[in-house]
Amino acid sequence: MSSTESSEAALAAVPVPPSGAGAGAGDGETVRTVALPGRTLTVRSRAEQAGGLPPALFVHGLGGSSSNWSALMRLLADRVTCEALDLPGFGYSPPPDDGNYSIGGHARAVVRLLEASGRGPVHLFGNSLGGAVVTKVAAARPDLVRTLTLISPALPEVPPRRGAWPTALLGVPGATAVVTRATRDWSAERRTKQLLDLCYGDPSLVSEASFAEHATEYERRLKLPYFWDALTRSARGIVDAYTLGGQHNLWRQAERVLAPTLLVYGGRDKLISPRMAYRAARTFRDARLLTLPDSGHVAMMEHPDAVERAFRELLDATDARTDH
Repeated sequence: MSSTESSEAALAAVPVPPSGAGAGAGDGETVRTVALPGRTLTVRSRAEQAGGLPPALFVHGLGGSSSNWSALMRLLADRVTCEALDLPGFGYSPPPDDGNYSIGGHARAVVRLLEASGRGPVHLFGNSLGGAVVTKVAAARPDLVRTLTLISPALPEVPPRRGAWPTALLGVPGATAVVTRATRDWSAERRTKQLLDLCYGDPSLVSEASFAEHATEYERRLKLPYFWDALTRSARGIVDAYTLGGQHNLWRQAERVLAPTLLVYGGRDKLISPRMAYRAARTFRDARLLTLPDSGHVAMMEHPDAVERAFRELLDATDARTDH
């Protein structure tokens, strides 16, 4: 791997911006720890605005955390009871006991959380890696999923977008050592700027205060002893999922999803091509598509109002079917 490739890999090493909120609960939020067989998960909840609201669960992307969903959860708190988890090895959740960071391993974490909480069926959301994870959950366990919302899901794209290649290279044995050497002198601010440039369609939308929070949280994560292991193994899990054939292929899994599905793609996404939106719309059985020309890879952070409106429309349509 050349020094140029090493630097590029570092840009994509955490392709969902960390949030400075960390494990601390934001206004109207609580954070708790849930012990499950083989893993412990940190779960962020939004206070209900009314009793009896249907449950929703939010799943972040590679390198992200539950706080990536705080803005959207705040907007939807009057319609659903919101919870978001830190996947094993990310945010404030420790690594899984078995070291399994595959798509299937992350999907099992989601299923076990839903089974333990008894909250299903839920309105299930996923971004990027989380989109691939919840697609697998919805295909395998339709009893746990009421609706599915996918924001730039990491479904196989061959060849991948140029911006996604560094993430794939991160899963190559020995790549982590090369990346850490190449970027050892980078400040948290430099890392954060590169990351936001990669993930946002318009990085200028991030305020100075939010940028500082992102940088602080990024610095915290870099000090975790399992930071690179969780990233590299999860990146390898995405690559492996791209190569699976037969019934295990994620597109074949998508064909099996029965839940009404909202697909959200950004026109300025550097990691997932917007053209994949049309393949996804043809593949999921009951799909509606929202394309945001000015959005990047994390529309729920960059344009939460637009995602909120689209989900409310999905929810209204789903409720109308149930009433009939």
